Amino acid sequence: MGSDGKYKAAKLALELVKDGMVLGIGSGTTVEIFLNLLGEKIRMEGLEIYGVPTSYQSYYAAIRNGVRIVDLVEYEPELCIDGADQVDSKMNCIKGGGGAMTREKIVAKASKKVVIIVDENKLVEKLSMPVPVEVLPFAYGYVSRKLKDLGSEVKLRHGSGKVGPIITDNGNFILDCEFDKIEDEKVERVEEDINSVSGVVENGLFPKAIVDKVLVGKS
Repeated sequence: MGSDGKYKAAKLALELVKDGMVLGIGSGTTVEIFLNLLGEKIRMEGLEIYGVPTSYQSYYAAIRNGVRIVDLVEYEPELCIDGADQVDSKMNCIKGGGGAMTREKIVAKASKKVVIIVDENKLVEKLSMPVPVEVLPFAYGYVSRKLKDLGSEVKLRHGSGKVGPIITDNGNFILDCEFDKIEDEKVERVEEDINSVSGVVENGLFPKAIVDKVLVGKS
């Protein structure tokens, strides 16, 4: 059911893509569906699409689907397409379940428009899942204590298929930080408080100010 919703959201986002466009390309399963659909469109219509990917996953998926890879030195993306792990009723998001939130936030802020694509299972009234925080390994102990002082429970993210912590595409650790439900008016404040801790690279809170539109696919 969820994948059907993802497909519908991805297909709707495809209508926003025009020939010659530079896209910011997020990460995750819904974005991968979008890229596969985009690949079909590129092949059928002979489009020229440029992309700035935010992870190795989206980098390889973009290449596989005929998107020409460019970077932020040369281009400012006209449109960023990305997924989210949670979206609240005001369009604030939590991202970073796949660990790519730092590059995702950079590309989102560099893009003229940001469109989030999700299935209906990602919708919540208030943000409630743990907030992923990317941290320099050297600063892990210090940052953990500081984030606990901010009122969160902190867990170092471990993965399968590898001993020890997950390492991001940037070579850093991820801390999953559980706050109470984050009210709409507190999202920007919590984001700023987390990022003010020395050693934090970025966090997965995407306030509504960054997001222009959310497309929701229902099963």
